[in-house]
Amino acid sequence: MPQAIWNNAVIAETDNPIEIDGNVYFPLESVKKEFLRPSSTTSMCGWKGTANYYSLEVNGQTNADAAWYYAEPKEAAIEIKGRLAFWRGVKVE
Repeated sequence: MPQAIWNNAVIAETDNPIEIDGNVYFPLESVKKEFLRPSSTTSMCGWKGTANYYSLEVNGQTNADAAWYYAEPKEAAIEIKGRLAFWRGVKVE
């Protein structure tokens, strides 16, 4: 079962992952929301759409914009709607 781990805490785990472009997307319900902090950062992917970000706050440390999601993905990426992926030192194993 894939897990997302940062700063010695399991941020998310699921038996229903989706992998796209080398990133594992976790269902939002599998993410421990107490670690998420909203971010105003966005980015654009040509085929997925506009990504929104969360920072992680774990054990008093912050990892800025370490998680992203597509609130309204383009049709080609509709399968990742309601899912979150991680980077910036978050281990997915």
